[in-house]
Amino acid sequence: MPSAIAIKQVPGKPGQVYYPLEKITIPSPQPSETQVVVSLTAAALNHRDLFIRQHLYPGTTFGVPLLADGAGIVTSTGSSPSAKKWLNKRVILNPGLGWTSDPDGPEGPKGYLIMGGTKFNPAGTLAEVVLMEAGELEEAPTHLSDAEAAALPLTGLTAWRAFFTKSGNAKPGRNILITGIGGGVALMVLLYGVALGCNMYVSSGSEEKLAKAKELGAAGGVNYKEEGWEKKLVELLPQDRKYLDAIVDGAGGDIVSKGVKLLKAGGIISIYGMTTSPKMPWLMSAVLKNIEVRGSTMGSRKEFADMVDFVNKKNLKPVVSRVVKGLDVAEIDGLFEDMKKASQFGKLVIELPSSGNSSKL
Repeated sequence: MPSAIAIKQVPGKPGQVYYPLEKITIPSPQPSETQVVVSLTAAALNHRDLFIRQHLYPGTTFGVPLLADGAGIVTSTGSSPSAKKWLNKRVILNPGLGWTSDPDGPEGPKGYLIMGGTKFNPAGTLAEVVLMEAGELEEAPTHLSDAEAAALPLTGLTAWRAFFTKSGNAKPGRNILITGIGGGVALMVLLYGVALGCNMYVSSGSEEKLAKAKELGAAGGVNYKEEGWEKKLVELLPQDRKYLDAIVDGAGGDIVSKGVKLLKAGGIISIYGMTTSPKMPWLMSAVLKNIEVRGSTMGSRKEFADMVDFVNKKNLKPVVSRVVKGLDVAEIDGLFEDMKKASQFGKLVIELPSSGNSSKL
């Protein structure tokens, strides 16, 4: 039977517990008419996986393979032409179900069902195989290694919606600030913006990460640990456009109070996460300046296809921070430690035994 990695239940309250990883076996999948079996070659972590281990994510459960990011080879299919066409193809997986194309949010009556570690969706990518509906696949971009391909789906989709759909400023020449550069989503927003010809600025508490972001095309960066960093950022902006058009943020915290000093009237703060705190103050100064805050969560199946098409056309490569090989609990725990410390610059990836070692990372 195939192997996978899940969390093991131990006593503890949400936010205080840290569930250990355990290796489990899962049933050998049998595809229905419209389904396929993907032998996974690589899988990647997201911040939600850390929240699941802390029981801070909706629907956290046990015995379900972790992770929603994955790439692999279709090794068997159902009988329908829509499924059979995928046989032996290298694919990436749409990380959720229930959201086809509505720009406002999921159409499914049960909402958006993300893979990995919850009771809402039995599939997860930290496994040797996964059963998928054929319609949830895209061909893996040929210019990506296995590790890079696995690093793309959830992060690429979240970044796509936050930047292209929600920021309202995915246009050449616009000034965009990305907070917390180093995480997978922030880095994909950077790559998208640079490819479009935007002036992309970044913030981080690490000078090393700021330097790496500039190597990827960032126009400038500021250390948010420095007093008055927002004034330094203004100095970096073009002389004829001394304001930000949008901020793409994954932290929350004081982003409104800082952003209101930087954004143009009617500027947008597109927020895809709130890692600093689940609450964020809203200020009258932001109201008077007509600032908008727009929440953004992953994206639709249509946005996923649009994202993959853009990555192909622009030859973009997700940044991979570190790769470990195999379903080794200790090695995978080490990746989670990287995430807890926020020491990574890019995605944290597990290559699986069937990968054939095609990754060069």
